[in-house]
Amino acid sequence: MSGFRGLIRLRDQELDCSSRTLVMGVLNVTPDSFSDGGRFYDPVKAIQHGLKLARDGADIIDVGGESTRPGSEGISVQEEMRRVIPVIEALAHELKVPISVDTYKSEVAERALEAGAAMVNDISAMRFDPRMAEVVVKYEAPVVLMHMLGTPKDMQLDPSYKDLLGEILDFLRSRIEWAVSQGILEDQIIVDPGIGFGKTLEHNLSLIKNLSRFSCLGRPILLGTSRKSFIGKILGVGVDQREEGTAATVALGICNGANIVRVHDVARMVPVVRVTDAVMKAP
Repeated sequence: MSGFRGLIRLRDQELDCSSRTLVMGVLNVTPDSFSDGGRFYDPVKAIQHGLKLARDGADIIDVGGESTRPGSEGISVQEEMRRVIPVIEALAHELKVPISVDTYKSEVAERALEAGAAMVNDISAMRFDPRMAEVVVKYEAPVVLMHMLGTPKDMQLDPSYKDLLGEILDFLRSRIEWAVSQGILEDQIIVDPGIGFGKTLEHNLSLIKNLSRFSCLGRPILLGTSRKSFIGKILGVGVDQREEGTAATVALGICNGANIVRVHDVARMVPVVRVTDAVMKAP
């Protein structure tokens, strides 16, 4: 387990990262996400899948309405809200499992938090919309600060670093400091090194191998490797054949310090997480 020992404080509950790794289930309400684009675009299907993720053991459900796959174009605030708000409202009414909204737009985040979401997952680390900090403070919501090189449209064109780990560490440290300066409580900040967001295959592997380096930030670490293209490149398989590869990255990520793993197939990954946790706790 990582160097972080403590709780993530939500408005009406707490998430305990001290005893086990948390599982964040992905719910893409989009027509074009790289992994499951279109499968849950219909609100009824999205709600049903969200309920299934909870039954399968998700500790958090991450609802997103805009694809951020490499090369993707953005969508309007209105369209993003049309996609996610009905789903969040329905799930918040049915579930005790906290809901995260995956957005970098403050208007979407605010409406989602009003609708029952409990936290914000911002791929831009609040750089694309600085008002996001104001919203997070207003609703006392935890926020995920992720590293990304560039934007989803151009991040994979030619990602390069002089010092991969050092640069990402410096970025996350500076974003934590900025968030705290805006009034966000440090115990409501989660960091994500951004696997696949402006990284080559080698960069992704190095981040997973050296994930423990990020424990010096003193914040819970979220790792999102599920079904990503680097797994496909290693195995030579399509997106629908990447679960075993995902399982390997989840287990290794936990061994190297992940507190939260973000996955699509919760039912198959929960056993991987539980067994890995048990091994890591053994004397």
